[in-house]
Amino acid sequence: METISGISASPGIAIGEVYIHTHEAPAVPRYAIPRDSVDAEMKRFREAAKTAAAELEDLRRNGENEIDEDQLAILDSHRLMLQDEEFHDQVERGITESLVNVEWVLYQSVQGIVDKLNSSQSEDLRERSSDLHDVSTRVLSHLTKRKRFSLADLPDEVVLVAHDLLPSDAIAMNKRKVRAIATDAGGRTSHTAILARSFEIPAVLGLSYVSRMAENGDTIIVDGNHGRIILDPDEPTRAEYAQQSRAWHQHEVQLMRLNDLRAETRDGKLVELKANIEVPDEVESVISHGGDGVGLYRSEFLFLGSGGLPSEDEQYEAYRRVLKALPGKPVTIRTLDLGGDKVAHDIADLDEQNPILGWRAIRFCLSNPDVFRSQLRALLRSSVHGNLNIMFPMISGLEELQEALSFLDEVRRELESEGAAVKKDLPVGIMIEVPSAAMVSDILARRSSFFSVGTNDLIQYTIAVDRGNERIAYLYEPFHPGVLRMLQLVVNNGHANSIPVAMCGEMAADPLATMLLVGLGFDELSMSAGSIPEVKQVIRAVSVREAEEVVGEAMELDSFKEVDRYLRRVMGERFGLENA
Repeated sequence: METISGISASPGIAIGEVYIHTHEAPAVPRYAIPRDSVDAEMKRFREAAKTAAAELEDLRRNGENEIDEDQLAILDSHRLMLQDEEFHDQVERGITESLVNVEWVLYQSVQGIVDKLNSSQSEDLRERSSDLHDVSTRVLSHLTKRKRFSLADLPDEVVLVAHDLLPSDAIAMNKRKVRAIATDAGGRTSHTAILARSFEIPAVLGLSYVSRMAENGDTIIVDGNHGRIILDPDEPTRAEYAQQSRAWHQHEVQLMRLNDLRAETRDGKLVELKANIEVPDEVESVISHGGDGVGLYRSEFLFLGSGGLPSEDEQYEAYRRVLKALPGKPVTIRTLDLGGDKVAHDIADLDEQNPILGWRAIRFCLSNPDVFRSQLRALLRSSVHGNLNIMFPMISGLEELQEALSFLDEVRRELESEGAAVKKDLPVGIMIEVPSAAMVSDILARRSSFFSVGTNDLIQYTIAVDRGNERIAYLYEPFHPGVLRMLQLVVNNGHANSIPVAMCGEMAADPLATMLLVGLGFDELSMSAGSIPEVKQVIRAVSVREAEEVVGEAMELDSFKEVDRYLRRVMGERFGLENA
């Protein structure tokens, strides 16, 4: 029996037989060609690319009723790569300059780009390497006449084990036959993780070597709740996890019964529970999990697709669609937050040595007035279709906020002069994710309709820890006393100026932190839609007085380890969450 820990990418527990999915690249031949054969080699490449694109179109068409917008976007981006003239030109230059066959030129060109992307600090760029590898392998398979195995043809129910899953493989796989997924590579933001959550398949990624340890037919337990797998479990362990799986499903059913109830403490304080979304299609999940609205719509995902910069009308349509799908419910749309780990090269070159501290979010928007104005126009036009809130990211001080508000006022006057309908008294707030903003939150509160604390960045900036750096990941602690004091300061300053204070970082989704956040006085928590029911359960079972007592005790402790132990003990006694 072997236990391996990884990254919890999609919740749930499954027990089944291992199916090893190997995605070996075809053997790549290398041979010299005469100069007059360059055109013939390019013709072979274009035909292979055309066939690969047709395959993707078939996959798109055949799965039209089962594939959601995110998955369609992946397939479309792959087709666009295959049709990209710059990609074709690069291959042709390689053949002309080296006078070797197209298979070898393609392999070498793509490998060089993949290596660069994998070494990037940007997680988004590292994820793109998987797309590029997927596309090139598909073309190589046609050039070498090698048939690719499709996961759509799985004959039996299995636990899928692989080094990594290519996006097109994950989309094509027979979801009814895959009980769980375990891979060596990947993280919570990888395509595999996103798709696994979309399919509601338990998944543990980042296991390093599970594909080398497991063999076809082995029994495996995938615990997506705690991020671990167990190979060849003994009978008592298997029985224990079978019971945990049944309990998990029962727990999920019970939580869904809370959907129509409010997140109200036992003494009557209402905490709004909203969802973080990336694309309009996620609204359905917000509704099905009882969300009070959208607390964070990450609008930059409109800009990260392969189609380039979205037009004002395209943005307007996306915002309008979300607002109309949630009539009466508040929808907070964050303005463009590019940079850092989110890069869109169709807009600007954001290659920086230290992108997390660089030209990103509101800094980028204020430096690109045409892009910013287009988005603000789309937002204001959409405001008449629902309950819109606008939120500016990464505000570090008053000057940035004033400049952003000036842009908004100017665009509003422009639209009104054109006769466009724009909602009056639109709430405009800011994200608190920079320590300087927290420290002057009393000043910023006088110019804001609301605060929303983005803990993912606030924690890493406060403790000076890159959350993507594995060597220091252990220091990324939401319960650090410095973080807690900063959260308390922001809430107090917001309330002193009569504005609501929300939280939209991952900390909001952690039930271990719920009593603490209620006691600190947060008015709203926003999280992935699937996390709403469990957080709601905690809120409905406690009083504000009890939560404030927890805050009082936690604030007296000296280290994040002591705070963590204290919260685990309290939540364990109340809710059995000590191992959360």
